[in-house]
Amino acid sequence: MDGDRKTTVAGFAGALVVLGLLFWVVGIDALLGHLSRARLPIVLAVVTMTFVWLSCWGMSLHTVLGALDSPVPAHTAILVFSSAVFSNAITPFGQAGGEPVAALLVSEAADSEYETGLAAIASVDTLHFVPSIGLATIGLGTFAVESVNLDQNLYFAAAAVGLLAAAFLGAALLGWRYRYEIERVVVGLLTPVIRRVSFVLPRIEPPDSNVIEDRIEGFFTAIDRVAGSRRTLLVASLYSTAGWLSLSTALWLSLFSLGHVVPFVATLVVVPVASIAAITPLPGGLGGIEAAFIALVVSTTGLSASVAGAGVVIYRLSTYWLTLLIGGSTAAILGERYRSS
Repeated sequence: MDGDRKTTVAGFAGALVVLGLLFWVVGIDALLGHLSRARLPIVLAVVTMTFVWLSCWGMSLHTVLGALDSPVPAHTAILVFSSAVFSNAITPFGQAGGEPVAALLVSEAADSEYETGLAAIASVDTLHFVPSIGLATIGLGTFAVESVNLDQNLYFAAAAVGLLAAAFLGAALLGWRYRYEIERVVVGLLTPVIRRVSFVLPRIEPPDSNVIEDRIEGFFTAIDRVAGSRRTLLVASLYSTAGWLSLSTALWLSLFSLGHVVPFVATLVVVPVASIAAITPLPGGLGGIEAAFIALVVSTTGLSASVAGAGVVIYRLSTYWLTLLIGGSTAAILGERYRSS
């Protein structure tokens, strides 16, 4: 635990250095000047849209858990999702780093097996890809139709969206076509690893190979159940789309609070594409995401870097730092329940 704590502190220290350099390049005095003129009622609207986003994606988790016969009340699903956002926000590589912890929180809240929680959070994260790619494509298509000159950053955004779409579609098709073969490979690879780890850890009895196989098969079975329910996929995807639109609206309002009205389609491009920077090896992509947001806001709207930076600060204060506080409190409560059970 001490090592994990030190790693987290070091990660945030590195992220703050990156943020400091970024804002120095943008111009700290100009950025602070724009922030001082932000209209508070509109900033509060940004906060409201943040809660709408958390609620929508929490309802997506609620829908998936219902399909897995591990239902939880809607408000519980929203709080659990907030704690999952917290775990992703404090670990490197975004969802890839935070999903194991998020799965534990989900399984605890739903009183289900760990593999069910992992399947639920993995399914929700996967479902978020489709509407994000779709909305970004709509935004880029609108720019193309309006004959907007694409600069280097927008070309990069278009390429990133295309690669994401191709990779997601290819992985989905191959994963479904060879799902049973993949299951057998995963069982074969993980079983000896888990048993070796269990032998090393004190006071933990090494699980039987059949138990490990049943657990891994349970995960794949849960994934199959979600993928096989059209209603679940449709409803969860609609909630996911509403969440992305809420995030885009939050960014639009952040810039509007500074007195700048930008095309809404620009935010449809910026939010999903810039969020790819969460895969950087910093807590929740902190620093990298801000840089990507500023570069893309400048490219899509023509605003100055200092205005874009101020808008991104308002946006991230609400969608990252506020959710960090909310999700951290929820995660602490769920974690205490898990330790005492």
